Amino acid sequence: MEAASPAGPAAPQPRARGAAGGLGSLLRGLKRQLFTWNVLKTVALGQMLSLCICGTAITSQYLAEIYRVNTPMLQSFINYCLLLLFYTVMLAFQSGSDNLLHILKRKWWKYVLLGLADVEANYLIVRAYQYTTLTSVQLLDCFGIPVLMALSWFVLYARYRVVHLIAVAVCLLGVGTMVGADILAGREDNSGSDVLIGDILVLLGASLYAVSNVCEEYIVKKLSRQEFLGMVGLFGTIISGIQLSIVECKDIASIQWDWKIALLFVAFALCMFCLYSFMPLVIQVTSATSVNLGILTADLYSLFFGLFLFGYKFSGLYLLSFTVIMVGFVLYCSTPTRTAEPAESSVPPITSIGIDNLGLKLEENLQETPSAAL
Repeated sequence: MEAASPAGPAAPQPRARGAAGGLGSLLRGLKRQLFTWNVLKTVALGQMLSLCICGTAITSQYLAEIYRVNTPMLQSFINYCLLLLFYTVMLAFQSGSDNLLHILKRKWWKYVLLGLADVEANYLIVRAYQYTTLTSVQLLDCFGIPVLMALSWFVLYARYRVVHLIAVAVCLLGVGTMVGADILAGREDNSGSDVLIGDILVLLGASLYAVSNVCEEYIVKKLSRQEFLGMVGLFGTIISGIQLSIVECKDIASIQWDWKIALLFVAFALCMFCLYSFMPLVIQVTSATSVNLGILTADLYSLFFGLFLFGYKFSGLYLLSFTVIMVGFVLYCSTPTRTAEPAESSVPPITSIGIDNLGLKLEENLQETPSAAL
């Protein structure tokens, strides 16, 4: 009995070491999957888009609060004009099926609808601020993410794993934390004139954003980035120009122009142009859903700049919110989605501009097997 006592407590030690080793192997495997070059590159590109959105928000707020200029449609019109001058003109000099006239003959009405969805999505979200609260806009704007995932399921045949649903839930939890921080910091100071109308406008705008993003992913992956931007620039300019002449004539006439206001308009247009130009590149590498998850941090970047520019109050919950959103974003990007379409080949078809996406697609396919465990 005495001799057996030392062996008793010593017996479980190999099992404990084995459990610890298994946990260590699992953590190392997660680290290798979460912090690959492809994931880190996706995160960096997503945050670059967030900074572009942050630039548009700051310049718009300066125009509205400092100079009393509230002309969102004029600002969007300038951006669409830049897209027209750059990408639509580029299409005009293309040959064959990529030529502007050839595209217009075959599917002009489809791009009219796409341009309408894009223009009205921008307008409805901005207009909603006049009726409802900041909290409602921030929360209800996230409605576009499940709409986007549903449209991707039916239109793009995307198939999600459990890890993707968990990642989306984590990101939305981060948004909820951000909204709570806004309330505690006293940023919720607008009760809204008609909350129901404002909430409906946000839901419509978020849904139209989802439609526009799904169309964008389809076009840039199946056709070309130039075609998407050129057609959005053409019809966006026409539609926003007509709407501008109807809803903002008096506001534009009342602007007291000086070089500071002009500089803010230029800064907004450049940020918006960069956002529209770079987003298709990021969507080619990832998907519209992952891009929309990544740009959830844009409000936080705007707030961090607002601490110095507009005297916002700081709350530690903002850092927690940023961390939670980034964790969800990295988790989503760590595992590629599947497609339900029967693949004729593992190599995607090469288009006029899709050759740079070929290696990225092959890299994603190579990661499919080790990622299946999640």
